[in-house]
Amino acid sequence: MDLKGMILLATTQSTFIEKALSSFSNAMWGPALLVLLLGGGFYFLMISKFLPFRYLKHAIDVLRGKYDDPNEEGELNHYETLSGAIAATVGLGNISGVAIAIIMGGPGALFWMWISAIVGSATKFFTCTLSIMYRGKDDEGNVQGGPMYVIMEGLGKKWKPLAVIFSLAGMIGTTPAFQSNQLTQIVYEVVVPQTYTGEVWVPKLIISLVILSIVALVILGGIQRIGNIAGKLVPVMVLVYSISVIYIILSNYEQIIPCFELIFSDAFSGEAVLGGAIGQVIIIGARRAAFSNEAGLGTAPMMHGAAKTSEPVREGLIAMLGPIIDTVIVCTMTALAILITGVWKDGSGNGIEVTALAFESGIPYVGKYILLFAVVTFSMTTLFTMSYYGTKCTGFVFGAKYQKYYNWFYCAIIIIAALIPLDVLINLIDGMYAVMAWPTMISTILLSKTVIEAAKAYFKKYEKEDEKLVDIS
Repeated sequence: MDLKGMILLATTQSTFIEKALSSFSNAMWGPALLVLLLGGGFYFLMISKFLPFRYLKHAIDVLRGKYDDPNEEGELNHYETLSGAIAATVGLGNISGVAIAIIMGGPGALFWMWISAIVGSATKFFTCTLSIMYRGKDDEGNVQGGPMYVIMEGLGKKWKPLAVIFSLAGMIGTTPAFQSNQLTQIVYEVVVPQTYTGEVWVPKLIISLVILSIVALVILGGIQRIGNIAGKLVPVMVLVYSISVIYIILSNYEQIIPCFELIFSDAFSGEAVLGGAIGQVIIIGARRAAFSNEAGLGTAPMMHGAAKTSEPVREGLIAMLGPIIDTVIVCTMTALAILITGVWKDGSGNGIEVTALAFESGIPYVGKYILLFAVVTFSMTTLFTMSYYGTKCTGFVFGAKYQKYYNWFYCAIIIIAALIPLDVLINLIDGMYAVMAWPTMISTILLSKTVIEAAKAYFKKYEKEDEKLVDIS
């Protein structure tokens, strides 16, 4: 076969894979999963009587270390677990993922991202409380947390197939494919001169090799190093990004109210999305919110399961702050920057390109460099943390001694994903996240009453301390 024939064959196979992954992702993110995630989260809100929003002050006290005990079982303190979980969620999903949501679903998709975040706070409270309540041990005797151990310890060994399905999907869903692709793209656009006429893949390969080197230094150091670095980088990256977006918003303050009016009107009309289907807007919003804050997917419980605590409810209270920070605050700021500058209207460009245009328009000359810093820090912290999830899934299925091999697979994906079309990666990751959501939500719903009982006991136990806590019974 000559070179022309090989190229034609590769193109045909690539198109087939793209279509197959798109069909798989769309099928997995059908109405049933939407009902499970949003309906399940609403159910958690109702049976807990809006507990996540009634105990924010207590959650912040726990986060500040008021109840920390370094001698308790676990690997990370409360602040480190939240930082690690946020490092994995406050990433490119908040920068390019929001842009993708607006392009695909119109401004109204943001409203459904908010709804997903509100119910997601309750979901994270339940899933992460269970991750401490039903911690298990790997085959080397190390204490572990996460949906696979919740299923095994809480529901019993007969449910193991569900735990294995979660773990196998998690090994793919938590790869660095999306982050590597978008980070490489933004660095390429900012660093590589526009006069460059060579092969695009060459500088992208070099960029991805640099990314790989940095990631490898961190993830091969284990969860303690990941938690320590995340704890230092997360506050800085959120602050810098927030200041920049607030500047763009305030520079166009007269557009703030019209933008919110557009978000609310489009959420129920679907006029800005192709076909004008409201249901499609809801699905896109929920899908991108899940990619952003990961509530109900089962990733965060793996991080929170490593907390140094003997009080499951405390870790649940910490975890519920994640969707608020991630989606309600950071995603909203990104969306407003995109809507206010109007760069979304032509519906072209991939996620990171649209956000870059918003920054260039809102902060001339230096905007793209500020975004580059944000993208680098956001994506790198995500890259550091997601590897931990993949190794835990690998350890559960194949044994703890094989976890180190997953890290090498993880590093290889950084190179491969940098050169693959974005649509392929989004559909692959979205599809695997959907598979992960089913075991996570099913087990959480089945064990939800144990969380309520634990919450009642917890607040009764601490109601006499220096903070007045209202009994939820």
